[in-house]
Amino acid sequence: MFKEAISKSTIDMKTKLPLGYKSAGIHCGIKKSRKDLALIVSDYPATAAGVFTLNKVQAAPVLLSKRHLKECENFYAIIVNSGNANACTGERGYEDAEKMTKHTADIIGVKKEQVLVASTGVIGEPLPMEKILNGINTIKFHLADGDVKDAAEAIMTTDTFYKAESSTFIIDGKEVTISGIAKGSGMIHPNMATMLGFITTDAAIEKELLKQILKNSVDKTFNRIVVDGDTSTNDMVLVLSNAASGVVITQGSDSQKTFEAELYQLLKKLAIGIVRDGEGATKLIEVIVEGAISDQDAVKAARTIALSPLVKTAIHGEDANWGRIIAAVGYSGIEFDPAKFEIFINSIQILQKNYIVTLPNAVANQTLKGTNIQLKVKLNAGNGSANCWTCDFSEDYVKINGSYRS
Repeated sequence: MFKEAISKSTIDMKTKLPLGYKSAGIHCGIKKSRKDLALIVSDYPATAAGVFTLNKVQAAPVLLSKRHLKECENFYAIIVNSGNANACTGERGYEDAEKMTKHTADIIGVKKEQVLVASTGVIGEPLPMEKILNGINTIKFHLADGDVKDAAEAIMTTDTFYKAESSTFIIDGKEVTISGIAKGSGMIHPNMATMLGFITTDAAIEKELLKQILKNSVDKTFNRIVVDGDTSTNDMVLVLSNAASGVVITQGSDSQKTFEAELYQLLKKLAIGIVRDGEGATKLIEVIVEGAISDQDAVKAARTIALSPLVKTAIHGEDANWGRIIAAVGYSGIEFDPAKFEIFINSIQILQKNYIVTLPNAVANQTLKGTNIQLKVKLNAGNGSANCWTCDFSEDYVKINGSYRS
């Protein structure tokens, strides 16, 4: 394997890579000037797991990465391009995705099946393969341990800032690190959206347990964010676990609980970063639903509120229009008694049971000032609860999506 690395004198703990990993991000020419090719490499064989878009139209890299995860036990790299989704590109698109994995495998000395691939950007255009293959030749010289900032920048599309997080903690007296990067700004909706996420850890976790842990954490984080209700063709979250720390995570153990709790917090930060960077967004909104008949009902209600254009535009306009909120829960498909409905904005109650308004409109509207909004709904029907994150809708969302080309 290719093991040369550029040393870095300082490491940003927010973007710190776990033991045994290197990464790089460069400009290869897909975009006009910004970075557009990322590579993450493990020096040691890693188990891997992934979750993918539920869109029936799935891009070539999604199909190929799913195939590699089924065929292989150990993995060494993830290669990612931005600016072109390689989606709806037919047989050529699949062949191009295979070329990306093979060329990456050749430069680091592994099998092509041991490389996972992802793409993001404009749908329906063939990849500029000469630029990408030349970029892969170049990116190997930029691989560095330390941090993952360059790779995080290289996977961005309409994002206005890179999303990267790292956590180091102790299990059985040894340090374990998890690091993650993500991209996403528009086409964001539960069950994966136009987002990519790449997680690395130096813990040892067998394949089936890693799949379980990843799914549990994604369901409570990336699948609880909403920007605009669109689910894309390329979405995936991949995780590599290379055992370099010597810490083994076993099923049902305290080590699993600790690891899963840390992973949840890390993915939650990345997920909130995506919503905060929602296209045209000016406010981050946390929607909390309590007192539903079940947790599943609470999730449905929270997602429906978060997805409602009327709720999102009201919050953008700082209009505490509680009727839009109760109406959204009303069409969510869950059972509840509207007369028991209560609403709080930033811990201030604006609606009591039996539709009693607690504040004059002008005063209630003041609760929506600022950039961080917590919207809590109490249904008083049971013990189910859930939360999700969304953002407001502004006119800039229309401008961005009316003219976007990477």
